[in-house]
Amino acid sequence: MAPQREWFEKNYYETLGVAESATAKEITKAYRKLARQLHPDANPGDAAAEEKFKEVSAAYDVLGDETKRAEYDEVRRLGPMGGMGFGTGGGAGPGGYQFTTDDMGDLGDLFGGLFGRMGNRGGGRRPGASRGPGPQRGSDLETELHLSFEDAIAGLETTLHLTSDAVCSTCTGTGAKPGTAPMTCPVCHGRGVTDDNQGLFSFSTPCAECAGRGVLIADPCPTCAGTGIERRPRDVKVRMPAGVRDGQKIRLNGRGSPGRNGGPAGDLYVLVHVMAHPLFGRDGDNLTLTVPVTFPEAVLGTKLTVPTLDGDSVTLKVPEGTRSGRTFRVKGRGVATKKSTGDLLVTVEVAVPTALTDEQRAAVEALAAATTESPRANLGV
Repeated sequence: MAPQREWFEKNYYETLGVAESATAKEITKAYRKLARQLHPDANPGDAAAEEKFKEVSAAYDVLGDETKRAEYDEVRRLGPMGGMGFGTGGGAGPGGYQFTTDDMGDLGDLFGGLFGRMGNRGGGRRPGASRGPGPQRGSDLETELHLSFEDAIAGLETTLHLTSDAVCSTCTGTGAKPGTAPMTCPVCHGRGVTDDNQGLFSFSTPCAECAGRGVLIADPCPTCAGTGIERRPRDVKVRMPAGVRDGQKIRLNGRGSPGRNGGPAGDLYVLVHVMAHPLFGRDGDNLTLTVPVTFPEAVLGTKLTVPTLDGDSVTLKVPEGTRSGRTFRVKGRGVATKKSTGDLLVTVEVAVPTALTDEQRAAVEALAAATTESPRANLGV
């Protein structure tokens, strides 16, 4: 493949934290460690971690491929001028590399202007055609999903209903009218680029005849007008992992808008909204539950039967003299994820009656009369 401009700008070895002499096994190990730490699912809402995750993925895409890594190492050895097509009468420079001027940024525009790379060597530009950029990645999409508290804890498979760009249902993405097919571009012979040799320099530019697509469509599809893409409703199946949190974004690779000119599809991001539960709350991987107790139960101790989210119940011993607001832990009855299982945190609160019978009032008054110690003695007033 043609070296990319980023290969000059970024040190992928440094990104992965490995030496340039690292083995393929060491590179893979470093990537997997960083990917687990930086994955968007492990860092919901953390834009910096998501950007770092993309950088690490891009680095591994090159260093994790033996061929790409060899080309990357050679490009970095040759330096910034290594891929500019120096040679004698040929299209490739040292190391056999040939760069498109699009990969060279502003420098490519400068040399392109000097040597007239905008000229069309294939005979005149097709009416209405523009210089295409070649394969383009599809755009990312974002949608929202509302889950019940129980479904968010247990995980589920569901279907999202979207209206977005999708592969044309009439031509299945070819861009050609049914019964016909795109023809290979006679100028670039399907490559999508044409070469322009300028003595010591060799430039590759997107083919002006086919706008960089490599094919020509004589009879365009009536639905998508030859683009291969239409906007229509579509269903996307998604598996929500157990323990998904409110506000978390789930990324579905390749489920966004389709790419153009053979480019990959974008990603689909699902923003999760979790509805509140009438009894249970959540604190990380722990479930929370507040249980009221009477004053006698708190003073004398008791055994409580409390519910769990999965439908059964557990018995909890409340010791004598339990204060209001004390929390008890029930191990292993919280949120179960791939990594761990949380606990159920039960907080007891003393319920203060607002209406007393005569008998109850008399009992409380008797207790008050028998109480000799003040709980406010430490205040000194």
